[in-house]
Amino acid sequence: MATLLYTLGRAAFRRRGRFLAGWLLLIALVGGGLATYGSHLDSEATIPGSESQHGIDILEEALPSSTGVTAQIVFRAPPGESVDDARHRAVIEKTVAAAGKAPQVETAVDPFEADAVSADRRTALAQVLYPIKRDALRDASVEELEKIAFGARATGLEAEVGGSVYSSAGLEVGIGEVIGLAVAIIVLLVTFGSLLAAGLPLLTALLGLVVGLGGLLLVSKVATVSSTAPSLALMIGLAVGIDYALLILSRHRTQLASGMDPEESAGRATGTAGSAVVFAGLTVIVALSGLSVVGIPFLSTMGLAAAGTVLMSVLVAVTLLPALLGFAGTRLRPRPGSRTERRERATADGRRRTGGERWARLVTRRPLITVVAVVIGLGVMAVPATQLSLAMPDNGTAAPESTQRKAYDLISDAFGPGRNGRLLVLVRTDGDDPETAAGTVARGIEDLRLPDVLSVSPPQVAEDGRTAIVTVVPKAGPRADETVRLVREIRAETPALAAETEAEVLVTGSTAAAIDVSDRLRDSLLPFAAIVVGLALLLLLLVFRSIVVPLKAAFGFLLSVAAAFGAVVAVFQWGWLAEQIGVPATGPVFSFMPIVLMAVLFGLAMDYEVFLVSRMREEYVHTGRPVASVITGSRHASRVVTAAALIMFSVFASFVTAEDLTLKPIALGLAVGILVDAVVVRMTLVPAVLALVGKGAWWLPRWLDRLLPDLDMEGAKLTPPTPPADREPLRVSR
Repeated sequence: MATLLYTLGRAAFRRRGRFLAGWLLLIALVGGGLATYGSHLDSEATIPGSESQHGIDILEEALPSSTGVTAQIVFRAPPGESVDDARHRAVIEKTVAAAGKAPQVETAVDPFEADAVSADRRTALAQVLYPIKRDALRDASVEELEKIAFGARATGLEAEVGGSVYSSAGLEVGIGEVIGLAVAIIVLLVTFGSLLAAGLPLLTALLGLVVGLGGLLLVSKVATVSSTAPSLALMIGLAVGIDYALLILSRHRTQLASGMDPEESAGRATGTAGSAVVFAGLTVIVALSGLSVVGIPFLSTMGLAAAGTVLMSVLVAVTLLPALLGFAGTRLRPRPGSRTERRERATADGRRRTGGERWARLVTRRPLITVVAVVIGLGVMAVPATQLSLAMPDNGTAAPESTQRKAYDLISDAFGPGRNGRLLVLVRTDGDDPETAAGTVARGIEDLRLPDVLSVSPPQVAEDGRTAIVTVVPKAGPRADETVRLVREIRAETPALAAETEAEVLVTGSTAAAIDVSDRLRDSLLPFAAIVVGLALLLLLLVFRSIVVPLKAAFGFLLSVAAAFGAVVAVFQWGWLAEQIGVPATGPVFSFMPIVLMAVLFGLAMDYEVFLVSRMREEYVHTGRPVASVITGSRHASRVVTAAALIMFSVFASFVTAEDLTLKPIALGLAVGILVDAVVVRMTLVPAVLALVGKGAWWLPRWLDRLLPDLDMEGAKLTPPTPPADREPLRVSR
């Protein structure tokens, strides 16, 4: 591997114009494709094989109005007044009539005709139906509906718009992301002490993002791509793109400081550090692609989209970056006598102890105590994770100042929280009187006297003559545990009701679908972890040719992810610092957060494992001294690992400020997880464990050693470089 990448790096350095032209051509092709065909993101989540999805598929054919996009206009009269007052009623009826004529609207239901007025007669609820899917709804149509609804405020009524016309924010870049990028620039400047060197990782990361995100948006025209996928791809691609270039460039600068020829240095940096980049990238790609095992299409596209962006980051790092190093030439060499040059040479020959080396000596002095302290400390951080509760987002999690959140709260106050999460019980017969069968089902549900049911509506029969639905309104909101329990209780009785009516009985609708998503994700966690961790451990076994190193890496990951889950629960469920980071409401965490967080954090944690341990392994291959290799490897790698972790932390932390509430908990979990993993696990626990085990850390059974291919990540097969004539050979401290 090292030899192949060494050859590729030197080729890119020599033929830098061709490599740069190739990437620019690729960017032009992607940009031209987007300009010509555009993109089409889908915000709808389907759950193939679930009861709710089966019911939704039937309703789409039999009763499309029940599965289309809906909006709710909530009118509330001032205190002491009623919506029945003549002037208020006239305004409401006029507004509803205008809403019925709004773009893409099929019908708007008058609340007085539908008996959708609260018991205190202060609140009226009008339903607006769109016979289309969410992705077909134009933003301009929603804006026009809001304009019509807000016009009712002129007479003193409170008017808000809610419903399924609102979804996640999708791809948006705000001030938080800009601040995160600014922090990354500062870290790069401090790390390299050069504006040119600091700019290269940013340039390559942005070029990789352009190709990755552009390609993803282009693919969305021929395949279903969820609206959240670009946000996740942007967050992951930006972080790894900077880090991968940082690792290679850092090795290149160190070699230039020792007097190595720029072309030879670019080749060796690509061959050694580039090998770490390739395998680190593979672990991230494997982990993200593993989201496909869950069987939920929108989650699969999120993982594959982010994996594609990571792949672009790897390709840019090992092809375009060496070409740019060729354009930079000797200008990247630290100036003779400069602080950077003295630091690089002193670090390389062991005359100067870096902070990383001092820290490694400290944690390896009493390795058993270090290991126990880390495990106990992270165990305490993970305590909140034991109370992790999952649910899908809805308008109740929107920002308090948004109209959809205000509408949600008004409906909950006037009609009860369950009105925001109604359940649909579908009854499908062979063609014999579905209304009678549905009536029997409705009476059967009422006879159960379930404590969490607020009301059961009369059957609504579809035009196909075979299908009817019964609407069940829970007492609690759609994300409440009581509603989840109610769905399971009704489903437990549907076989008996189906046998009695000789019909198919299904509990469906958006609330039931959200519960099914949560259940599917919860059930998939262990299989997902087994597949992804297993494949990644195999990669680490190939890279390090060791049994202990992969197992230790997996154990450290479990500690990091548990601490990250604990932080998410503390903020999003317990409310710690919720106001400071803009969490609009506490409650269950979004269902796909754990599995996405596990996938991303595992891949990125393995980045640091490869970055750090590859240098330790490289020293051990050359010296055979286990503890000294750990300390020397820390001296060389700690600076770049610290810089990489700070960059990733700043990028992820910046996304915590995003309006997309599906991304917020993931970003927070990743920010905490990365900081914990890099500082506590990789730079503290890893050196301590390797020092504790000694030579056993690099042990591999002979029979397995013969079976595994020798990837030579450390560049042992590369010809040693010729020392420069004007400098003495560097002596590495043992």
